[in-house]
Amino acid sequence: MNKKVYINDVQAFLPNEAVSNKQIESVLGQVGDRPSRAKNLILRSNQIKQRYYAIDPETGSTTHTNAQLTAEAIKRLNSDFFDIKEIELLACGTTIADQLLPNHALMVHGELKIPSCEVVALAGICLAGTMSLKYGYMSILSGQSSNAVVTGSENASAMMRAGQFEAEVSSKVEELERQPEIAFEKDFLRWMLSDGAGAALLSNKKNDHGISLEIEWIEQKSYANELDACMYAGAEKLENGCLKGWREYSTQSWLDKSIFSVKQDVKQLNENIVEYTVTRPLRDLVTSGKVNPDEITYFLPHYSSGYFRDRLYQGMLEANCDIPQERWFTNLSTKGNTGSASIYIILEELFHSKQLKVGDTLLCYVPESGRFSTAFMQLKVV
Repeated sequence: MNKKVYINDVQAFLPNEAVSNKQIESVLGQVGDRPSRAKNLILRSNQIKQRYYAIDPETGSTTHTNAQLTAEAIKRLNSDFFDIKEIELLACGTTIADQLLPNHALMVHGELKIPSCEVVALAGICLAGTMSLKYGYMSILSGQSSNAVVTGSENASAMMRAGQFEAEVSSKVEELERQPEIAFEKDFLRWMLSDGAGAALLSNKKNDHGISLEIEWIEQKSYANELDACMYAGAEKLENGCLKGWREYSTQSWLDKSIFSVKQDVKQLNENIVEYTVTRPLRDLVTSGKVNPDEITYFLPHYSSGYFRDRLYQGMLEANCDIPQERWFTNLSTKGNTGSASIYIILEELFHSKQLKVGDTLLCYVPESGRFSTAFMQLKVV
């Protein structure tokens, strides 16, 4: 059995030119007969300055599918020592694929046109990309493969165009001023989410030249046994907390009730996101000795909005894990919230920044509010 698994390269693909806050509405389209009044409030709260969309700003047409975004990230993996035709395992995670069937990873394989290999799709929301990474890690660790390419990707703009939204209600804007966390409701998600893809090359051997990231461990935990669904699509949430899926509605109801729109139970999110994705799981990791905050060189958190940054830190303090924010590395403000791709896009920037030194330890954090689950991953620079 192989004892070690290494990340030998990380690459990202962000489509087209960066879209500034002033440009968002012209690219996604205006809803109703006047510009959004909620947009500036949300952007001030989430602290995102620019993001990327797979949309041609001149014509409004789609420039990349989700599968194409993913394939572009994979093609950027270091060709000096690795040929993607040698991929033994391809594991891809995303929140919403381009189609219901076939699965996302098979579509990516088709885009790449590489030889036959094991291909696996991982389902989830933000954790989908982390799960694909863990699948590749376990495959190499068990000796099933000697290399793996793993990905996370999102094409959120396909769900955020103006035609899929109704004009905002004045009462919602007023409520937003009082409660910034309401930015996660359906009407406001279009100012939060953006497009991008990331890919990592995993191997049972570290790079001969330059750095690699040794995967020390990956921990994922679900609290679905304790909490109802919080973020969902293709369903309606009933008063008893259960989800009624799209197949139980008529085709007309799909439109009338916006069944396929991404929705968020904001009250549930605000009450539980820190306790269930930060404090409880991180306290367990600290208590078990897996995480020692004094040994962490960089903390790489994926959080969806700058609004949650200080709340995240307070949750860490409650877990006895004080990693000062000076040691945090994130690029939310410049790369946007790309869901399952975010941790790859954060890692890509740090990996190629020339900041990392042999012996540095990285702690990665990815929360998911779908039904409250979380992932932590520790890497060491070698």
